[in-house]
Amino acid sequence: MKKLLFPVLVFTAALLALSARATTTQSVSLLLEQAQVSSSAATVTLAWYDLTLNLVRHTATYSPPVASRTFGYMGVTLFEIAAARGQKLRSLAGQLNGFAGVPQPVAGLTYDDGVIVQGALANTVSSLFGNTGPTGLRALASVTSRLEASVSKGLANDVVKRSLEYGQSVSAAVLNWAASDGGAKIDNIGFPLSYPKASSPAGWVPTAALGMQQTPLLPSWGSNRPFAMKSGSSCGLSAPPAYSTEKDSSFYKEALEVYEVSKALTPEQRAITAFWDDSAMLSLTPPGHWVGILTQIFTESPTTFERMAEGYARLGIAVADAFIGCWNAKFEFNLLRPVTYIQRVIDPKWTATLITPPFPEYPSGHSTQSGAAATVLTAFLGENYAFTDRTHDEDGLEARSYKSIWDAANEAGVSRLYGGIHFRSAIERGLEQGRCVGAKVNALQLYR
Repeated sequence: MKKLLFPVLVFTAALLALSARATTTQSVSLLLEQAQVSSSAATVTLAWYDLTLNLVRHTATYSPPVASRTFGYMGVTLFEIAAARGQKLRSLAGQLNGFAGVPQPVAGLTYDDGVIVQGALANTVSSLFGNTGPTGLRALASVTSRLEASVSKGLANDVVKRSLEYGQSVSAAVLNWAASDGGAKIDNIGFPLSYPKASSPAGWVPTAALGMQQTPLLPSWGSNRPFAMKSGSSCGLSAPPAYSTEKDSSFYKEALEVYEVSKALTPEQRAITAFWDDSAMLSLTPPGHWVGILTQIFTESPTTFERMAEGYARLGIAVADAFIGCWNAKFEFNLLRPVTYIQRVIDPKWTATLITPPFPEYPSGHSTQSGAAATVLTAFLGENYAFTDRTHDEDGLEARSYKSIWDAANEAGVSRLYGGIHFRSAIERGLEQGRCVGAKVNALQLYR
């Protein structure tokens, strides 16, 4: 991500040993004085999202589906605070599956919104990242204490105490709801100890070498309780092209396209492939990439807390439901990966540009979640919102500029064809599935 304007964000990254960012000796109290946003609540929000993006990158269990779940619950937490404290937004209680709402502030008492957000996000992020490593835990503790001290400066003790407790109560209500969604506990980093072998030539088979990972990631994730969709199958897909080894078949032609494109990649196509790789433990992950884009947008333009809460809620719910819907379809169709088919039928020595992820092929997760993100962010930011994505500045990759949110989403999708890990149908229908997921998020009644 681009170096942000707030010292605490740089401090956060330094704690996580991301050496590309400069450290700072400025106190966190300077954060609130120099913030380019309209309130301490907005500033604290950006600080916690920055820390969360870095924790995702350094926490072993945080595969893309798990990361998307966290962004969903963080967004709902923020939105419910904004809805309770303002006159514009309407609670999501009764709109999201099984969500009964959060406690309301006591009428007539004084609260501080920045302290409320601090209490809520400190509790939420610490709870969801309780299994991160020692460095991450130290970062959580240090950022919590520093932000709390800074945001509380100049406030009466009773206001600080009341606001922190209220924020924690909102977080607790959301986390209690989250505990029953099916995704709260991740065993063995998400890989089952055993998994049935494919019963047909079209079935998914492990793509790692023998002796390495031989089961797929999170095969039951598609049965988790979604946020805005009724079920994981609410945005179901038609079947992919029928498996065939005949050269005039659609399936063979799609595989041949992957093979031929991979052998003649242009410099631009290679740049696109690397920019949208977003591998777990090496990046912010695909949902983190989109959350990082929104964080850049909020950082570069003065933004109210209320609008920030709406944007993070829309996007968090969209990517969370996108991964549930995508995983539901992946394990319904259980389709083999291009590397398996191409080595079996076309060229036994071929390898993909990217490392093939350990789960079935159809549809493309990049495409589904990018389509969902693009659908909600276009509704939120506008049809032709141009922006520059600096997600990989610290990784040495040149920033990329886009004419619209959909311009970026389509590029994210096709990057998986260039990388050799998806057939075209998985990309195109994944984007369609994402549109369906995003439409369900956009149908939520967010305003009073």
